[in-house]
Amino acid sequence: MQNSRREFLRDLGLSAAALPFVLNLPSLGFANQQVRKQRLVVMFSPNGVVPSTFWPAEEGSEFTLKESLSPLEPFKDRLLTLHGVCDKVRGDGDNHMRGIGCLLTGVELFPGNIQGGSHTPAGWASGLSIDQEIKNYLQANDTTRTRFGSLEFGVMVPERADTWTRMSYSGPNKPITPIDDPYQMFSKLYGKLKDRESLKSILDDLQADLKKLASSVSAEDRQLLEEQTTFVRELEQELKADAQQAVGHAVPELELGIKEENDNMPKLCKLQIDLMVNSFASDFARVATFQITNSVGQAKMRWLDINEGHHEISHSPDSDEKAQEKLTRINKWYAEQLAYLAKRLAETPEPGGQGSLLDNTLIVWTNELGKGNSHTLDNIPFVLVGNGLDFKMGRAVNFDKTPPSRVLNAIDQGVDFLTGKSIKPGKVAHNRLLLSLAHGFGHRIVKFGNPDFCGDGPLSLT
Repeated sequence: MQNSRREFLRDLGLSAAALPFVLNLPSLGFANQQVRKQRLVVMFSPNGVVPSTFWPAEEGSEFTLKESLSPLEPFKDRLLTLHGVCDKVRGDGDNHMRGIGCLLTGVELFPGNIQGGSHTPAGWASGLSIDQEIKNYLQANDTTRTRFGSLEFGVMVPERADTWTRMSYSGPNKPITPIDDPYQMFSKLYGKLKDRESLKSILDDLQADLKKLASSVSAEDRQLLEEQTTFVRELEQELKADAQQAVGHAVPELELGIKEENDNMPKLCKLQIDLMVNSFASDFARVATFQITNSVGQAKMRWLDINEGHHEISHSPDSDEKAQEKLTRINKWYAEQLAYLAKRLAETPEPGGQGSLLDNTLIVWTNELGKGNSHTLDNIPFVLVGNGLDFKMGRAVNFDKTPPSRVLNAIDQGVDFLTGKSIKPGKVAHNRLLLSLAHGFGHRIVKFGNPDFCGDGPLSLT
């Protein structure tokens, strides 16, 4: 396949710049269209949620979205909320560290020297993350292999490398750094750019190639090529305009590592989402992560009239109504980013396939904590959107069947104070959800992460 691609480019006299645009065109036979393209996106936001404004009160298909999830109303029939899924992994590290470090790995952190809160210090996770497990599975098969396998997007993720800032792992002690600079991601996807101040259109070299190519592909592929080139040109012009804004004086050299600004988070999110959707349309990868800030993230969402840091507000007690309202607004904004991603996927046709990208993509929005002020690892937010893994969507599921009045007693004493009998909360280990994600791709693993939490097998979500 690789030789035939090279020969095709050589015989038509196409430049290497055309390569990303032709590798997956259905009419050229390079796209392996016999196999459905399934995709997974894991989106992360930090510091827990306000349960009363987040979780639907009802179960089943007749449920109402509360304020935090209200932006997802247009996708309610493609939505699945999972209440009662818990991170049961313990060991070294504080809950913020284990919350993000064990979130996708399902396994303990190594001992280390990173001190967090009042708990023991810890290091990196001791296993790979589920996104990389699925990536490796897809890349091992010629019919599902893609150029990158997976792409790791970020927004305002600190450059410092510690357990609070990384959620994806290629193996034990091998954290993956997300790319939170759209310029850098653009360069990775479409070629090296010298610098922001002297951006040149990479498409200039493609015009002659596309004319040569037009006569060799179907009408549908010609339209796809036009859409791809239009997207890249518009994005490049937007990046160029940002880089060349006049400031009225010489721009000083910035400290190393400073790439983005807090107040640009909305625009950075949009750029990264647009890049992700386009990468899927080009079949550059079928697995992606989208990490917005980090565990203990301190974004100041001034565009929401919130001047305190997110983590600072999340420590406020439930009785602080103003803080609870701000936290609800923050999580609603995160839901808006998810809704924009879902919208872009839904309005993008599946190249060479059926339906839209959203029909073949599952987005999993999650968090390192269930609730910020208690630092609980119970009821970790898992909100799923899309039809990529053929789960039964359009419903609210609650795995926590313990009556609310009995939860405290069950946790503290393990008995029902009304009957005196032992009681077992219905909450399930999130390792079982990680197994479900793998099984949705046909990867029938029986354990992932700590095997102690996999005994009941994957969650039944179909």
